[in-house]
Amino acid sequence: MTVGTDSPAQARSAEPHAPEPPDPADVTDGFAGVRPDDLPDGLVVADENGRVVCFNAAASRITAVPGDRALGLPLDVALPLEDLKGRRWWSLTDPYGGLATRRGQPERNLLLPGGREVLVSARYVREHPTGPVRRVVVSLRGTEARRRTERSHAELIATVAHELRSPLTSVKGFTATLLTKWERFNDEQKRLMLETVDADAGRIKRLIAELLDISRIDSGRLEVRRQPVDIAAAVGRHVQVHTTGGQSPDRFFVRIRPQLPALWADPDKIDQILGNLLENAVRHGEGTVTIEVAPASAGDDGEEGTEVTVSDEGPGIPEESMSRVFTRFWRGSKRGGTGLGLYIVKGVVEAHGGTITVGRGPRGGAEFRFILPVGTPAHLI
Repeated sequence: MTVGTDSPAQARSAEPHAPEPPDPADVTDGFAGVRPDDLPDGLVVADENGRVVCFNAAASRITAVPGDRALGLPLDVALPLEDLKGRRWWSLTDPYGGLATRRGQPERNLLLPGGREVLVSARYVREHPTGPVRRVVVSLRGTEARRRTERSHAELIATVAHELRSPLTSVKGFTATLLTKWERFNDEQKRLMLETVDADAGRIKRLIAELLDISRIDSGRLEVRRQPVDIAAAVGRHVQVHTTGGQSPDRFFVRIRPQLPALWADPDKIDQILGNLLENAVRHGEGTVTIEVAPASAGDDGEEGTEVTVSDEGPGIPEESMSRVFTRFWRGSKRGGTGLGLYIVKGVVEAHGGTITVGRGPRGGAEFRFILPVGTPAHLI
C-alpha cells in the first residue's frame, strides 16, 4: 500500500469523479477478518459527509430497512430516529457540528418510525481530538432482552415481597402479643408461639439465602469450596430428615452402586442440591422416591464422575413444561414454594462443572439426574 502526503481535501480535488462508497468490510479493518454482518448488534457507519457506508445485517433486522437501500443515503434518512418526546434525534445531537470535543452519545432509548423502541449509542471518530468528524459509528440493539430482564427482576421482587409478607406478619403479630400480654399465657402457649416465630424466622432466612444464591449465580460469583464428600452418607442424612419429619421409611428406596469415585465438592452445596430434589419429590410426587448413586463419566473428556438420580411415581412433569423446569419461578403445582429452588440447583451443579437433566422416570414420575465430575484438586493429581 502506498502512503501519500496530500491532505484529504487535496486528494478529493485531484479526483475526476466522486469516490465510490467504501466497502462495508473496510469498516472493520484490523479486526482479524470480522465482517459487519458477523456482529450481533446493529452497526451503522456514516462517512465525513454524513452518508451511510455500512449498514450491517443486524441493523437491517432491527430497523426493517434493507442494507443495500440504506447505503449512500444521508444518515438521518437511512436511520430516522426520534427521542421519546418526538424530537428528531440527529437534529438535536448534530454529530458533524457543535462542540469539537464531543466524542459521541451514550446509549439511550429512541424511536424508529412506527414507534418501535431501540437502544442507540454513537461514537464520533476524529483524526485528532478537536478535528472534524470523519465517521459516525452507531450501535443499535433491540430492547427485548432488556425488557425480559426488567420483567424478571420485577417478578423476583414481587415474589420476594409476597413470600416475606406472611412470615413477617406472623413474627410481628406473635412478638407483639407476647410483649403486651406475657402474663396472660401459660408456658405451653408461650412455647407454641415462640416455636412459630422460630419457624417463620427460619423461612425468612432460607428465602434470603436463596436470593443471595441467585445473585451469585447470575453474576458468576458462586464460590465452590471443594472438600471430600461422602455422597452416599449425604443421601442417607436427607432421607432421615424426611422420615424424622413424619414420612414413612418405606417411601424411600436408596441404591448405592459400588466403586464410586472419590468426590471433591462443596458439602453445603451438595446438601442444597439433595435437599431441593428430595423436597420436590416428596411434596409434588407420589409413591416411592428412589435415589440412586452410581459412577459415571462427566464431560466430553470422559472424566470420572458421580451420577445421582432422584425419581418418584407421581404424575410427572408434562412434556411441554420440561424445558422450563430450571427457569426462575417455575412451579410444578400450586403446593407452595417460590419457584426458585430448581433454578438454584442447576446453577450450583454447573458451578461444580456438572450437568443436570429432567425426564420421565421408569414408573412415570419425574426423574432428575445430575452428574458431578470428581473435581480432584490439581495439587493432589
